Amino acid sequence: MRKRNVKSEPAATPRLPSLDLLKGFEVAARLLSFTRAAEELHLTQSAVSRQIKQLEDQLGVALFERRHRALALSPAGQQLYPAAAQMLTAMRGVTDRLRALSARRTLAVTTTHSFAALWLIPRLAGFTRTHEGVDVRIASDTRVKDLEREGLDVAIRHGPSSLAGPNAVRLFGERVFPVCSPKLLRDPRRPLKRPADLAHHVLLQYHDPDGRHPWMHWKTWLEVEGLEELRSAGSLLFSGYEQIIPAAIAGHGVALGRSPLVREALASGELVAPFRRSADPARAYFAIMSKAAAGRPEVAEFVAWLRAEAAERPRR
Repeated sequence: MRKRNVKSEPAATPRLPSLDLLKGFEVAARLLSFTRAAEELHLTQSAVSRQIKQLEDQLGVALFERRHRALALSPAGQQLYPAAAQMLTAMRGVTDRLRALSARRTLAVTTTHSFAALWLIPRLAGFTRTHEGVDVRIASDTRVKDLEREGLDVAIRHGPSSLAGPNAVRLFGERVFPVCSPKLLRDPRRPLKRPADLAHHVLLQYHDPDGRHPWMHWKTWLEVEGLEELRSAGSLLFSGYEQIIPAAIAGHGVALGRSPLVREALASGELVAPFRRSADPARAYFAIMSKAAAGRPEVAEFVAWLRAEAAERPRR
């Protein structure tokens, strides 16, 4: 007679005790008292006793030796206690870290490369130092981003007030004037006493082949000064304004300084402004909040911080 091959059933996975039962056991084992464990767990003594009995039934062993007016761990309880205590300590640590992580708030800010590099980032520690639960994410870009569609909270934009929108918060205006390194100003062979002297210097230019940013061009400033025909000693072209200012500090030529963005370099003496006159391009910087972020306190606090930082700028 042929034997049939009978597939053996897979062994059932041993069921682990519930976390609540292990928690009740750990407290009772640590205090060696059901009454004191009940007080710590905010339960009744009978509820703690039921938890221990249920755990003992699941494991098939006694965990405590119930003596007259005393409670002691059984040999099985002595084995389980350190493992349960270690596991619960690890779980509490992970849970606390995850809750702290979820409690942190992210504030997403978009602005131009130049404003981020030359004005915002050097000051940002002043905000993060007093808002430890807020993570600031800066998304710098030359294009104007849609705040709602791209999940951004605040935009710092540069433009005429007519395009800023009714809810925009004005930070400061902008004036444009030549700046250079002090060593360039001290060069006796090429004095910089009046705007016409720029003819002897290299001008640091913003590369804008499509003419989209005329207020950043030397041509515009020279026209305001009545020097349309001026021919400089040379030009260096840069794709970003945040590249021009370090080049000016290094002494590679004369740049057009934009009043809010060169404030720190002028205050520290890294740059100087050789002429008193400046051109006002009728543009300003504005903070704009997204509709979704308008009710969040950290967003309102960030915009208030921007206004306070902008108000501290020195006048030219």
